[in-house]
Amino acid sequence: MTVANPHVSILSEDFAADPYRYSAQLREQAPVHYEPAIDSYFLSRYQDVKRVLTDHEAFTTRTLQVRAEPVMRGPVLAQMTGAEHTAKRKIVVRGFTGEALQNQIRAIHANAAELMAPFLSRGRMDLVNDFGKPFAVHVTLDVLGLDREDWRQVAAWHSGVAEFITSMTLTPERRRHCMDCAEQLEAYLVPVIEQRRRHPGEDLISTLCTAEFDGVAMSNRDVTALIINVLAAATEPADKTLALLFKHLIDHPEQMAQVRQDPNLLAAAIAETLRFTPPVQLIPRQAEENAVFAGITVPAGATVFCMIGAANRDPDTFTAPDTFDIHRPDLGTARSFTAAAQHLAFGTGLHQCVGAAFARAEIETVAAMLLPLLHQVRYSPGFRYQETGLYTRGPVSLSLDFTPSTRAAPATTNSGTDCATPNATPSPSAGTTAASPAPRSTASPSRPPTAASIAVKKPPSCSPGTDDGNLGLIK
Repeated sequence: MTVANPHVSILSEDFAADPYRYSAQLREQAPVHYEPAIDSYFLSRYQDVKRVLTDHEAFTTRTLQVRAEPVMRGPVLAQMTGAEHTAKRKIVVRGFTGEALQNQIRAIHANAAELMAPFLSRGRMDLVNDFGKPFAVHVTLDVLGLDREDWRQVAAWHSGVAEFITSMTLTPERRRHCMDCAEQLEAYLVPVIEQRRRHPGEDLISTLCTAEFDGVAMSNRDVTALIINVLAAATEPADKTLALLFKHLIDHPEQMAQVRQDPNLLAAAIAETLRFTPPVQLIPRQAEENAVFAGITVPAGATVFCMIGAANRDPDTFTAPDTFDIHRPDLGTARSFTAAAQHLAFGTGLHQCVGAAFARAEIETVAAMLLPLLHQVRYSPGFRYQETGLYTRGPVSLSLDFTPSTRAAPATTNSGTDCATPNATPSPSAGTTAASPAPRSTASPSRPPTAASIAVKKPPSCSPGTDDGNLGLIK
């Protein structure tokens, strides 16, 4: 069997520097790309990727037994099928919809106001490291009902878990580090689980602890795996998507102005960001039988990686796919956060992201709050944009200048303590540096508002039936 293979390796630094530069070449010349170093196949065409993600018998999540289960401390939702998958999915969905979602929106707003407060008078912040990363962890801890005082330590453990899941290769030393992080995170969670069994609250951990499957409460191992599943999936894409949204709007000032003028366009801007630069770039599956794509046979037992970034820019599905356009008619904004989404950023099929509605509510709420606060937002002088990551991908940093607010953000009533901003800790994945466009003003000349004047945006309506399967990072 001869497998078409472009000159560049997907595992190379050149590819990691800018995967989108090779998307068309892969789709046209090597839609089935084989990487001998990891004995895996990479699919880049939209229809091929969608076929793999929706044919659950021919392409299973068995590979997650190796890629995820060791650090998740048990099976994740994407590994489950049948009644177990349906029941446990509904339990998790319950924590992200209805009244629970309404409460989370208030917590999202409070977290955003608290983290933004120190920067409003300065007129400069790194949207990734000063805001996005701590914000994503804070919100996830609130959903789970974990102490936000522990956020730095939890974030460090989560980093090791995410590294294990998203790395194509790991040295023995890095593998041990990741396993140590997972073991310490499990040791931290077990006493919490036992306490919530005795004294349940309104948080997601309590929901998991008090739920039953086949009339039997889930074990500590089952609950731990689901908690880490939520922690890993909910934190990883959120900060990346928020930063990418602002980058694209700054790069397209006319679209930024339109979103400022008509807030109803914000959902389309988020959906187009997810299509144009999905934070989760690869979704693995295992072929259970021989499968033919573009005349090439993928053998049974092989690992297949669905290239979400390349598929989302397939010209057979999207018009002018390499153009960021919040008005594109083929985006389907209304369904972009459901199982019927045209883009594949949340996956599709049985294991489509169960947190899609929450992700929309989280990003839309905080973006609607930040846009008026970041008056005349632009890149900081001398800032050079850099993305990193092969499995998940996003900006290393996003240093922004804006007109300082005349008043600091007010104190919030959200529980928890004040948190200083973390130091930037870029992913160990390869990346490259490119000059950013010249700073461009995108705001109206009116006086910038403060966090006190930004109302909590009502989240989009969603129901448990709109999302299915698993959460972001683990699909």
